[in-house]
Amino acid sequence: MRVAGIDIGSRTVKLAILDDGKLVLSRKTLTSYNPLETARELIGDAVFDALTATGYGRHLIKGHLDCPVISEIKAFAVGSRFFSHDCQSILDIGGQDTKAISLDSDGNMRKFEMNDKCAAGTGRFLEVMATALGFSLEEFSQAALSAEKAVKINSTCTVFAESEVVSLTAKGVPRNEVALGIHKAIVSRSVGLLKKVAVPGTIFFAGGVALNGCVQVLLEQEMDSPVFVPPDPQIVGAVGAALNAL
Repeated sequence: MRVAGIDIGSRTVKLAILDDGKLVLSRKTLTSYNPLETARELIGDAVFDALTATGYGRHLIKGHLDCPVISEIKAFAVGSRFFSHDCQSILDIGGQDTKAISLDSDGNMRKFEMNDKCAAGTGRFLEVMATALGFSLEEFSQAALSAEKAVKINSTCTVFAESEVVSLTAKGVPRNEVALGIHKAIVSRSVGLLKKVAVPGTIFFAGGVALNGCVQVLLEQEMDSPVFVPPDPQIVGAVGAALNAL
């Protein structure tokens, strides 16, 4: 059976197709002002027998494409086990929210914590801070890793943190030290959620922010646990939705 999952996120739309349980196709694109049309374009000529939607825009898709929907929490819980069959602690940092999920040994969800009220500590926060410092996202991570010390960022709000960053650079504080301080602030918020739910062992790290090497390193240090990042951490939710279609 050929099944598909689509994850309509706040920043990106992801599509994953499984055939006989194997991932055979994945696509992703930026979310637009019209997520339904973006989803249709992403699906394009893809062929499948069943489709399940997840993410912020899942109910919009449900009404127009006549498909079932599942929560992001369930999608990531199921999708993570596709890439790591024994994972029990999951951290997803997406464009505008952060999720920490724990599973039991059979893969059933034990509990979760979620920050979806504020973009601080998410991918959007990283984008804004990188721009404020004049870095691309890749340069931003590398600059942070090159710093010998971090400047503490006191503001947790994206708007105020941006002002704080501009003020620090105006005072001559090295950009890489500010960059490391920002990364530490993000990890600190995420670890606060993780410690409420995580079980001992490897942390499964998903979402676009999992592509950030500095966040990976700091997360391992703060949790004192190894961190596993799948080959494409952005499609975990879409894969979980596809598995649900089975």
